Amino acid sequence: MGDIAGIAAGRLSADELSENFEDMYPPLDPRQAHIEASRCYFCYDAPCMEACPTGIDIPNFIRKIQTGNYRGSAVDILNENIMGGACARVCPTEILCEEACVRTAQESKPVTIGKLQRFATDWLMDKGEQPFERAAETGKHIAVVGAGPAGLSAAHRLSMLGHQVTVYEAKEKAGGLNEYGIAAYKVPHNFAQEEVDFILSLGGIAVEYGKALGRDISLSGLKEDHDAVFFGGGLGAVRSLGLEGEVLQGVYNAVDYIAQLRQSETKTDLAIGRKVVVIGGGNTAIDMAVQAKRLGAEDVTLVYRRGPEAMSATHHEQEYAQINGVTIKHYAKPSKILSSDGVVTGMAFEYTAVDADGRMNGTGETFTVQANMIFKAIGQVFVPDPVTESAACLDVREGRIVVDDTKATSVPGIYAGGDCILGGEDLTVTAVQDGKLAAHAIDEYLKG
Repeated sequence: MGDIAGIAAGRLSADELSENFEDMYPPLDPRQAHIEASRCYFCYDAPCMEACPTGIDIPNFIRKIQTGNYRGSAVDILNENIMGGACARVCPTEILCEEACVRTAQESKPVTIGKLQRFATDWLMDKGEQPFERAAETGKHIAVVGAGPAGLSAAHRLSMLGHQVTVYEAKEKAGGLNEYGIAAYKVPHNFAQEEVDFILSLGGIAVEYGKALGRDISLSGLKEDHDAVFFGGGLGAVRSLGLEGEVLQGVYNAVDYIAQLRQSETKTDLAIGRKVVVIGGGNTAIDMAVQAKRLGAEDVTLVYRRGPEAMSATHHEQEYAQINGVTIKHYAKPSKILSSDGVVTGMAFEYTAVDADGRMNGTGETFTVQANMIFKAIGQVFVPDPVTESAACLDVREGRIVVDDTKATSVPGIYAGGDCILGGEDLTVTAVQDGKLAAHAIDEYLKG
């Protein structure tokens, strides 16, 4: 990567990189947490609680912070969302609980629920205490495929219910997107692995790494050897632009690059171009663009085919990118990758317009952006082959696994949750809730 003109590692010093990838938002200290907690009205019929996908009793945990009962506050959070620490950092609270906060309507300044949640969960994790206990052994053994948020949530709740759990993970570490896919400045300082260790400290959960579905294991084989199976494998492939030249030097998948960045301790080994283009409108695109800037790129342009309101990245994320030096261009789609001697030099775009029926069309007017590196962040897709080949009766529609309200698939004894299911919201907090619901459904299934 570093041999391409305009691309180099070490554009910034180790100290500069360390500062650039520090915590996105400093945590609250006890005094700040008490002041913020006192702003809560402790609504009886709390709209913030209704907006939380995992159903955390938000007024209750905030009241416990106000009274100094930090442990009780953390237990309330983690009992509903075992990955409450990560979700406090990465969850789009601005469009969920905080948007629903009564103070938002009154003074446009909600209670900072996410920061208070982080304060309580960090306090407990810093104590090194596991507040939950396992129920009596049931003698049942459940297989969980994927050690991401959905899989870890299911495993923890199943273990609490007294079952033995084996988690099969294709990668070398657990954590899923929290470990490999989230911007390093959002979940820094090895927090993702500390949270994994906290979850596994409950006991009753074994993790086998390097076990990929379709290569090392199959759903049908796991079902034969276990009493039930939960699949939380996430999405396995990146969408293609469909343009000639996608294999040229200088064109990269943002997902793969972010995974490499997340595993680098100093970031000094990561090559970055002087001029960078990112294609996409989601959180991965924003994360890639901001991190490119923080690695030392001089010009970073994010291009999205529709308007800002259509981007899956929230307004808050878009604004954060812009104040961090990222230029966002809307209503433009990539039309050609420009190159010289097999190396990327830029990208041509066509302006777009949306008609009365909501369809996007090219206008015929074009422009170009110079670039040493182009990052594709136009979404990930579920790869059904390893799943359907090992469980032929599994219902897969529109590229996702079909489940009912309990997260049960069409095959008895096999459940699924997270990004891989039809209707999934591609949020960590939703994946955690899927795993929790599936665990209770599996428990009922085994009793039945």
